Amino acid sequence: MAAFTPLQVAYFFGILGNIVSFMVFLAPLPTFYRIYKMKSTQGFQSIPYSVSLFSAMIYLYYAYLKKKDALLLITINSVGTTVETFYLVVFMIYATKSAKIFTTKLVLVFNIGALGIIMICTYLFSHGHKRVEIVGWICAIFSLSVFAAPLTIMRKVIKTKSVEFMPFSLSFFLTLCAVMWFFYGFLIKDYYIATPNVLGFSFGIAQMILYVIYRDRKKQVLPEINLKEAANQKLADAVIEIGPVTELPAAEETAIVSAPKDAAVVGKPAEV
Repeated sequence: MAAFTPLQVAYFFGILGNIVSFMVFLAPLPTFYRIYKMKSTQGFQSIPYSVSLFSAMIYLYYAYLKKKDALLLITINSVGTTVETFYLVVFMIYATKSAKIFTTKLVLVFNIGALGIIMICTYLFSHGHKRVEIVGWICAIFSLSVFAAPLTIMRKVIKTKSVEFMPFSLSFFLTLCAVMWFFYGFLIKDYYIATPNVLGFSFGIAQMILYVIYRDRKKQVLPEINLKEAANQKLADAVIEIGPVTELPAAEETAIVSAPKDAAVVGKPAEV
């Protein structure tokens, strides 16, 4: 049986990385279908999609400079740039006026301005392999900051003892994605790709461990809401017995309005 070369194995992991990354890029589709049906962004934010778009664009620039072993980086990040742009366009169509203004500023300053400054500065003040190294380090540092983002979700899971905020399937595929790209980067000796994915793998494993620990308690947040509803029901019964009232006390009125809203937030999956 013929032995595979390291480059062939690297391409195998790279192709798997493309497939899994493509699935991760498509993960928000149900959210945007819901936005389309409701004709409203329903409180969702554009920041995750702007960050994902920047990540895809900066890696495309890195692949353009790198040239060697860059095909698989170009394919997946071209798809990522297209998909994330589509998400932002749909978001802008159905967002509120304030959300549209914020998203426009975000895209202009972050996705166009910051990326433009990086491209101009690296072209003016660096050359050849040095330019590749600088952009590679920028990619690695940005990836590390993105991989560190789930720390807030993990903290919320520990605090509430509920995994409602952290779907297992998303944690699993992000971990799998990190594994594929780590081996791809390691085998082609591109440590700007491999190094950040060590952290991504570590955080992914930590998320899945937290899920195993707290999965049987994922409804623990909901009884608090039910207690509010029970108190509201008692208040309503008391109103019926006493007679009609024209205005509820501010605190009780807030409780009645906020309980269903809180329930919706608990059931909402975390964004990528």
